[in-house]
Amino acid sequence: MSASIGMLGGARAQMHLRQILSSLNAYVVGKPEVIVNFANEKFDGRFKDERGKIFIMQLLENLIKLAEMLKSNNKS
Repeated sequence: MSASIGMLGGARAQMHLRQILSSLNAYVVGKPEVIVNFANEKFDGRFKDERGKIFIMQLLENLIKLAEMLKSNNKS
């Protein structure tokens, strides 16, 4: 997840971070990609982009699924 005041919303930074993490065999929740562009217009103390909130919720749900899978694999 990234945010910036520019048009790309940190997309390049995400790409580079994924490359680094994959070389370390880290677990990464890659979908959906959450890239908040023009972030200075989407916050007023709270995140007010409804479409972005949906993507964040999906990302968090996928993180929970990954954590549960890893936890169940650890018990076996």
